[in-house]
Amino acid sequence: MDFIERIFGVSPDGGNGSLEALWFLIPLVILAALWARHARRGSR
Repeated sequence: MDFIERIFGVSPDGGNGSLEALWFLIPLVILAALWARHARRGSR
């Protein structure tokens, strides 16, 4: 996962891919939280 390095030519995380992983995981966590909230409201 090095799309920032490929697109912008900079390596803010030193090339290890941790920043890109965070950018991928944060929306997944938000979507999971929204889904869980919706599932809880729907069961009431």
